Amino acid sequence: MEKKEVLLLIDGFNLLSRCYFATAYGKEMHDLPRNSKGQFINAIRVTIQKLLMLVREHEPTHIAVAWDVKREETLRRERFADYKGTRNELPEPLIQQYETLVELFDSIGISQLTIPRYEADDIIGTLVNRWRNEKDGECIIYSNDRDLLQLLCDRTSQLISIKREELKYTLNHFQEEYGITPAQWIDVKALLGDKSDNIPGVAGVGDKAALPLIQQYGAVEHIYENFENLDPKFKRYLKKLEAGRDMAVLSKELCTIFTDVPDLIEKDLDECRYQLNKEAVREALQALEIQIRVG
Repeated sequence: MEKKEVLLLIDGFNLLSRCYFATAYGKEMHDLPRNSKGQFINAIRVTIQKLLMLVREHEPTHIAVAWDVKREETLRRERFADYKGTRNELPEPLIQQYETLVELFDSIGISQLTIPRYEADDIIGTLVNRWRNEKDGECIIYSNDRDLLQLLCDRTSQLISIKREELKYTLNHFQEEYGITPAQWIDVKALLGDKSDNIPGVAGVGDKAALPLIQQYGAVEHIYENFENLDPKFKRYLKKLEAGRDMAVLSKELCTIFTDVPDLIEKDLDECRYQLNKEAVREALQALEIQIRVG
């Protein structure tokens, strides 16, 4: 019997950043480990360990790593000048390890995607959508970014770290936790906003109101269509919702992940087919002077 195909989609900067900050916490730049060529290697070592673990546990037939472009160069920044405007610059050792890791992934044959003006979420969204429509197997997203929950379906799950444990978060988990569809997650986020991305949302509408409003009315647009007759239990939010109408509409647009990135519509999904070549991985790590048991 032929093995079911499994696509593993990795949010590259989400993984690399987590590995970097976990190993650089409380350390000065000069304390971070480097190889004899002066290359920083703390995050790369942990990233490769994580990748090998994912391959072992989930046995993907296809792997793709999605990378972000610079935040100033995205469609969302064109739409909203303050998008991701509160984020700090990335540390130099992290940027250097990103460049090294891109070369490393190339050398071991892992498919990587960066698309001008689009973000990693949009690359992942488009590949999830195509996999759902064209293949029978499952799709696993590796990222701690909860924006991606809008992409869940019966064959798409997300690996999320919760209290030091990694949970394979499924459509069932989502529906039990929130009582809405994944597509409606966009509407919840439109009301709440997102501090990390500097998406405004509706000022004064927090967790206690955003989810119940969408559970009852289904979408941001329906809240405003029924504004005159909104349930009395939401009375205290009326002025806030009224004042934040434009921001709710803008925020919904910013929170919506593209699932139709033009450069990926015609891409052959089998270009992401991957079979771990342990010898190639050993050689690549040896060149960087990183010691990991590859298996």
